[in-house]
Amino acid sequence: MGRHGISRTDRASSSGGSGARASRHRGRTAALTTILVLAVGAGTFGVLRGGLLSVGGTCHAGTVRIDAAASPDIAPVLTRIADRARAEHATTDGQCLDVRVTARDSAQVADELGGAATAGAGTATPGRPRFAVWIPDDSIWVNQLATSGQGTSVSPMGTVARSPVVVGALRAQADALGWPAKTYTWAELTGVAADTRLRLGSTDPAHSATGMLALAMINTSIIRSAGGESADTDTQSAGAAKLLAQRTAPTAAQALATLPGGNSKADLADPAHSQALVLSEQAAFAHNGGTAPALRLFYPKDGAAALDYPYTLVDDMQQTVDQSRAATRFLSLLGDADSLRELTAAGFRAPAGGPPPALVQRAGGQSPQPVGATPAPAPSAADLQKLRLEWQITVQSARITTVVDVSGSMATPVPGSGKTRLDVTKASLEQALGQFTDQDEIGLWRFSTRLDGSRDYQKVVPTGRLGAKSGGTTGRQRLDAAFKALKPVPDGSTGLYDTALAVYQDASTSYAAGRFNAVVILTDGANEDPGSIPLGTLTTKLKALGDPTRPVPLIAIAVGPDADKSACDKIAEATGGAAYRVNDPGQIQAVLLKAVVAAATSAAAKAP
Repeated sequence: MGRHGISRTDRASSSGGSGARASRHRGRTAALTTILVLAVGAGTFGVLRGGLLSVGGTCHAGTVRIDAAASPDIAPVLTRIADRARAEHATTDGQCLDVRVTARDSAQVADELGGAATAGAGTATPGRPRFAVWIPDDSIWVNQLATSGQGTSVSPMGTVARSPVVVGALRAQADALGWPAKTYTWAELTGVAADTRLRLGSTDPAHSATGMLALAMINTSIIRSAGGESADTDTQSAGAAKLLAQRTAPTAAQALATLPGGNSKADLADPAHSQALVLSEQAAFAHNGGTAPALRLFYPKDGAAALDYPYTLVDDMQQTVDQSRAATRFLSLLGDADSLRELTAAGFRAPAGGPPPALVQRAGGQSPQPVGATPAPAPSAADLQKLRLEWQITVQSARITTVVDVSGSMATPVPGSGKTRLDVTKASLEQALGQFTDQDEIGLWRFSTRLDGSRDYQKVVPTGRLGAKSGGTTGRQRLDAAFKALKPVPDGSTGLYDTALAVYQDASTSYAAGRFNAVVILTDGANEDPGSIPLGTLTTKLKALGDPTRPVPLIAIAVGPDADKSACDKIAEATGGAAYRVNDPGQIQAVLLKAVVAAATSAAAKAP
């Protein structure tokens, strides 16, 4: 039997209306002769088959046990439902139903199933998972397995509960943002957070469905608000990812632990504490039931993706008929009235229908926030794959040496700006600097001809960590001052080739493992040093310096119509990098960040 993912379209058909699902054909000793129909409507699962699944009574045929792994947030309530079923002698085909629920991190389970993790102690068969049912917090984990084509078979059967992904803020910050009257899009919320230096925390998108869905919604919102994808939107998306990356935690519990524990001025002002969090409504519900300062929730007006807790059969071809029936029986129990009440009492929304007002109020939601909006469509599996890679690149610390042309032509005025090419270039570099964290390593060289004795280049600020302090100033402050101090060299020409070789040798020698290493050269001209290394010899040497295990792509940005884009292409390609032309120096920031992401993506794809 093949593996099936569950798309958001599939979710809609499996959690509302009169959709039906036939039972899976099982090739064990005999085929099942009865069709199971799952009718899922208004949050209720009906299992129809005369006499197959008993409602309760005497366990005249013994007990059938199944094990379930569930996301830690929903595992406690599922355990209570399973305990109730056991206490009330709920039966499946005359056998008592015994479901044991274990809290398991969804990302870890997905990784294990993707690698067909072997079972440990107990009665499980080696090479198979120890659980028959998996209820992760979201279908993105099921889809991840479905699209990988590897690992254990998983078969989603329906949605157990929902919880929208929102942004919760402490009272002072919520008031400052105009809560509850003012509503925001995802793009606006992250923009305001960046502008006001709001300490916004999140779960790590690489390990958390909440974080990944929020990142996807932010990207979609940025593109939608701009009327389409562009270099500008790439820059904004990278900036939003950097913002989230500054305060991420692996799990919701760890993210919530970054909030103040009390209302004292010291607690609230402590820079180590988050002032707002990206989290699920259910997580806010649970948090606000404690003694810590409560959160007020913003529900983005362009759609809040919702965690959907898919009920998923694991390796069902290897299950006995009794186990398969028991798993389906437990699914039906999760949709009965008592179970839905328990889920709601724990802060979860039913699979269909509007949100209970009491749940929303305790979670921190309030009208006119769009608390009942239809969940936004989630990203496709392909989009999620791209987001994961871009996130890894974004949060991976960078080591980038920036090389700026200061030849005389950089004094050329930019039409309509009242500034020179170098002025606009410096401003763009200063803006781009703000997109890097204190853990990133950035350096600065300048070049013209005969700038440092016989050398066409000069190291201005050694490549180092932006947050590192020396002599009372940080690396960021020193670099910012160095950008501002750059001036065109009167009558200076462009010594591009010797500079490219020297900086690349330096960057290759000082390669930092675990970081994205790159060289960025900005020039507005062609090589004008007659005594320099020839272009062909340069590219040969650059290729020889390259090492696939220590990639250092060179990114060349040709500024203006006089830049030798053809030579830049050859130089960059010899290192695995790329060259870009910008006619307006004001575009440098956007192109630079886009180029860095593209180069990092390419380097990651080529890594052995």
